Amino acid sequence: MGIGEILLNGYGRYFDGIGVEMERIAPYVPGDTFPYFFTMEIFQRALVSSILVTVIAGLLGSYLLIRNLALIGDGLAHVSFGAIAIGLVAPLAIGPYWYALFFSIFAALCIYELQWREILRGDASIAIFLTGSLALGLVSLRIWGAGITSDIHSYLFGNILLIEWSEFDVIIWIFILVLVTLFFIHPILLASTIDPLAARVQGLPVRYVGWLFSALTAAVVVSMVQVVGTLLVTALLVTPAATAQFIGKSFRSCMIWTQFFGLSSVLLGVYLSAEYDTGSGSMIALVATCIFAFVAVLHTVSLAKYSKLSILSGFPIRK
Repeated sequence: MGIGEILLNGYGRYFDGIGVEMERIAPYVPGDTFPYFFTMEIFQRALVSSILVTVIAGLLGSYLLIRNLALIGDGLAHVSFGAIAIGLVAPLAIGPYWYALFFSIFAALCIYELQWREILRGDASIAIFLTGSLALGLVSLRIWGAGITSDIHSYLFGNILLIEWSEFDVIIWIFILVLVTLFFIHPILLASTIDPLAARVQGLPVRYVGWLFSALTAAVVVSMVQVVGTLLVTALLVTPAATAQFIGKSFRSCMIWTQFFGLSSVLLGVYLSAEYDTGSGSMIALVATCIFAFVAVLHTVSLAKYSKLSILSGFPIRK
C-alpha cells in the first residue's frame, strides 16, 4: 500500500483517510458530474493531486517571478515532454514519469549553472533546452513510437483522470519534499532572490541553495504535467503568482494570495471541465487567465480613480 492509498483510504483504525471526509462533503457539492470527484476513488485521486500540485506550484511561482525566471516552467515542461516521449518508447521497465523527473532535474541544474557562470543568459539557456529536448522527444516518437497517440495527448494537454496510483504517490512525495525543503531554506532563498550579491557577501550558500531550488522547480513541473499538460504548466506556476502581485503588499501576502488564486483556478476549472465535458488542463488554464484579467482590470481602474482623486484634491500621488 502506497502513501496515496493511505492518504485516501486510510490505514486501518488509525486513520480513516480523506476520502471519507470528501464523501461527506459530496451531497453539498453543486453540479451533476463534479460531485463524483468527492465520491469515486479515481476522481478523488485526481482532485487531491490537482490541489497538492497547485499549492507547491504557488510557493515556487512567487520566487520565480522575483528571479525573472517565469519561463523556466515552460522550458522544463518541454524537457519533461521530451523525456516522457523517450520513456514511452524506451525498453526499460520504468514509468515515463521517472524519465521526466531525471531529465528535468538535470536540465534545471544545467540552466542554473550556465546562468551562474554567466556563460549564457537564463532565457537563452532555457530556450536551448526547451527546443532540444522537445525535438528529441518528437524524433523518438516518430522513429520508435508509431501508434502512441492517447498517452501523448494527455501529457500535452493534461488529463487528471489518468493519474495512476504510482504517479499519485510521486506527487505526494514531491509535495512533502518541497514543503520541508522550503521550510529550511526559505531565509537563504529569499535573501538570494532579493539581492544575490549581498547574500554572497554575507557568506550564504547561494549557489547550493540555487541548485536545490532548481531541482525542486523541476520536480514540481513534472508533477504538474498530468494535471495541466506540458503546454499549460505556466498557468499554475506563474499566472496565480502574477495575479497576486496586483493585491499583495509584501512577499508573504503575495504567497497567500497566490494560493487563493491558484486553488480557485483549479477548483473552478475542474468543476467547469466536468460539467461541460472539456479538457481539465485547458479549462484550468483558461480560468486562471480570466482571473488574472479580472484582477488586472480592477487594479487598473482603482489606480486610475485614485490618481484622479489625488490630482483633483491637490495631494501628491503615492505609489
